[in-house]
Amino acid sequence: MDLKTQKRLASEILKCGLQRVKFDSNSVKEIKEAITRADIRGLIIDGAIAKQQVVGTSNAHANLIRIQKRKGRQRSHGSRKGRAGARLEAKSNWINKIRRQRLFLKTLLLHNLIEKPVFNMLYHKSKGGFFRSRRHIQLYLEEHSLVIKKENK
Repeated sequence: MDLKTQKRLASEILKCGLQRVKFDSNSVKEIKEAITRADIRGLIIDGAIAKQQVVGTSNAHANLIRIQKRKGRQRSHGSRKGRAGARLEAKSNWINKIRRQRLFLKTLLLHNLIEKPVFNMLYHKSKGGFFRSRRHIQLYLEEHSLVIKKENK
């Protein structure tokens, strides 16, 4: 039982490879009798000849990893590729830091916890990279007693 020609015609009509063309085992006689493209098309419509679906790579494992990374997992030393500067650019790191510091200084000024000259001095120090973080500004204010203490009335 040689069905090479039928398989070739079916693969051309279905626009797929010979491996993906599947014949129904119950209608082998009908397929054997089909010698024209029209006959093959009719058998495809009837369901005697079908195109097998491509087996793809599952994305389930990648999805699990993505979920874990969203939670903040899998970011330790062994998982990292590239320098620290490649993961978070030095400039964007600076921008984030300085914005936090300036916002903190602005809130201190608005709540009248520091005076304008002190604000200017701290602002220039933070611009120059003197302070490591917001917490460092707080420690500096406490050490130099620059915070205005409100009296309870």
